[in-house]
Amino acid sequence: MTQMGTPPPNRQSNPSDAPIVAFDFDGTLTIRDSFTEFLRWRAGKRAWALGLAKMTPAIATYARTRDRGRIKAASVRVFLKGVPRAELEADAARFRDAIWDRFMRPDALQTWDDWGRKDAHRVIVTASPDIVVRPFAKRLGADALLGTPLVFDSDDRVTGRFASANCRAEEKVRRLREAYGPDVSLAAAYGDTSGDTEMLAIADQPGFRVFSRHP
Repeated sequence: MTQMGTPPPNRQSNPSDAPIVAFDFDGTLTIRDSFTEFLRWRAGKRAWALGLAKMTPAIATYARTRDRGRIKAASVRVFLKGVPRAELEADAARFRDAIWDRFMRPDALQTWDDWGRKDAHRVIVTASPDIVVRPFAKRLGADALLGTPLVFDSDDRVTGRFASANCRAEEKVRRLREAYGPDVSLAAAYGDTSGDTEMLAIADQPGFRVFSRHP
């Protein structure tokens, strides 16, 4: 899977020419946004409340602009800046284990497994930071993960910036083309928001909000 913290310039391997199936993560495979849930879980109640207070200007700006990438970057600066990569990776793995059973949609997991039995190449394409989603992707047995990578400094600590554009809307298709070639086509794609529209448009079987079950 694509490594986190660096832009993903390398082409993904699909040696068997298997059908490529793309899944959005937040709200599609899960019941809600994983990054917000991770930040709240990691911070604890008091630090979460204090962090939200610090984010008041960014929240006010988001109310005007609806710029998801900008408010996400603000949340990284407030809650994660300076955190070592190894600590963040360990926390993400613990978060997955703590929340999996009440977080993953059963009907989405069934479809994920169905495509696996068909030997499809399954890729998660998400706007969330890939360092948070990677433990979930590993447990799912994903063939690839395309997310929004964080930047780490020379001491391998979070800088508060992203290494690429927010991986949603047209950026999802750009990342898929970067990974699989300019003529990439998807056997199927699944998503639940307007940020998945462009990805669904290049799929033979587009699935919009087809998963609804809760654990």
